[in-house]
Amino acid sequence: QVQLVESGGGLVQAGGSLRLSCAASGITLSIYTVNWYRQAPGKQRELVAGISSGGDNTNYANSVKGRFTISRDNAKNTVSLQMNSLKPEDTAVYFCNAARFRFNENYWGQGTQVTVSS
Repeated sequence: QVQLVESGGGLVQAGGSLRLSCAASGITLSIYTVNWYRQAPGKQRELVAGISSGGDNTNYANSVKGRFTISRDNAKNTVSLQMNSLKPEDTAVYFCNAARFRFNENYWGQGTQVTVSS
């Protein structure tokens, strides 16, 4: 009943941009902490960016700070990740995660592939 669907991934050249979207159904995303994670082949899943419920405080991994921006569109029940100045090391499957820790709720999308070529 709860579903998160990522979209917007693709193939871009280094220096290019992509905008990922996480669309939710079955939950109201505005009341959830939403995180973007990524996982590259042979590597652990890492937190890329997060946005808090309520106050929309944001946090970013140092590797993407200044290049990526996480934001909400509550009217569309989505959270986006704007990715600029992409680097080959950004290549990974990007996952959307929504959590309400107080209620032990944690949801994941299926992931979307981002490939950055040199």
